[in-house]
Amino acid sequence: MSASSSRTDQAAIRDLVENWAKAVRSRNLDGILANHSPDMLMFDVPPPIQSKGMEAYKKTWQRFFSWSQDSGVFDINKLDITTGNDVAFVTALMRCAGMKANGEREELEFRLTIGLRKIDEQWIVTHEHHSIPAS
Repeated sequence: MSASSSRTDQAAIRDLVENWAKAVRSRNLDGILANHSPDMLMFDVPPPIQSKGMEAYKKTWQRFFSWSQDSGVFDINKLDITTGNDVAFVTALMRCAGMKANGEREELEFRLTIGLRKIDEQWIVTHEHHSIPAS
């Protein structure tokens, strides 16, 4: 892989992740689901901790939207991208906000890892892993 090709792939992946985060902030479900494999796998913080396939992934966002209540907070604090010819991964430190059951605002720092495959010259998310540090 040439340095130029690597920079182009990294820029494309950065755009993909930033657009995904923007879609989350604006509650745009189609934007969130874009560029994801139909048979993707996600590990998440709240149950279910594992979601397989697009329908299961889609359901997790309804739970997130209920919790976040239009907070508009879903920020990337640090983003690193590693690319190969047809696979890549992203690691990020992020922040989101929502409401606890008692109505008190809650902010969470979380970690994100994304696995991607390049299919027909387009980067596709095949795996997402969200986690929070243990207390």
